Amino acid sequence: MTSEELLRLLESHWTTVITGLDGDDLDLLARTLREMREAAAAQNPPGVARAVRGLRRTLSALPPDHPVSEALGGHRYAAGPRELPRLTTIDAVIDVLGTPPPDPADLLRAARLRLLAAPALTADDHPELRGGPDTPAGLIRLRDPDRGIRCPGFQFRAGTVEPLPVVRRINELLRADRDPWGAADWWLGGNRWLGGVPADLLGVLPDEQLERAAAELVRAL
Repeated sequence: MTSEELLRLLESHWTTVITGLDGDDLDLLARTLREMREAAAAQNPPGVARAVRGLRRTLSALPPDHPVSEALGGHRYAAGPRELPRLTTIDAVIDVLGTPPPDPADLLRAARLRLLAAPALTADDHPELRGGPDTPAGLIRLRDPDRGIRCPGFQFRAGTVEPLPVVRRINELLRADRDPWGAADWWLGGNRWLGGVPADLLGVLPDEQLERAAAELVRAL
C-alpha cells in the first residue's frame, strides 16, 4: 500500500476515523499528516515513509473490525524509494479530518431512511403483516412514521407474502424481533466476507454460506 493509497483510505472513511480515535490520537494524526506534507513538499521520500509509519501506529488504535484496520492488516507499506503522495491528496485528508464529526442522531436518521427506501411489503396492503397472531414469525418489520409498517421485500418468495426459510433462520440469529433495524442493515448493507449485499445474494450463494456469515457477526458481538 502506497502513501497515496493510505491517504485515500483515510479520506473515504474519515467520519468513522474521527469517531473511532480519542482526542490525543486525532491530534497525533493531524501532526503526522502535516509532517508528511512537509516531507512531500521537500521531495523527501524517507520523511514520507516515516510519516506513513507514524500514521499506521496511530491508526492501530482503531477497532480491529474498522475498515481502515482491516485494509492495513493485509498490506505493508510497499512504495518505491522515490514514492511521494500528491500535496492535494494530503490537503484533502487534513481538511476532512479537521471537520467536526456528524451528529450521531443525524447518522442514525440517515441510515434508517436508507433502509426504509428499500423495496418492501406494507401492512396496509397485506394486513397479515401488521404484527398480530397471524403474522409470520421471523420477519423484519420496520416502522415508518409516515407509511406505517414496512417489511423489506427480499424476505419473501417473489409475488407472495411467504417468507423464505433461510431469511427466517438468519433473522432469528440476528435477533430481528429485538433489533429489526440492525438486522435490516446486515441484509441491505455491503458485506466484505460475502463480497456483496446479502439480500442480493439470496439464491446466488448457498444458504449455508449466508447463515455462516450471520453467525460470525453474532459471535463477534
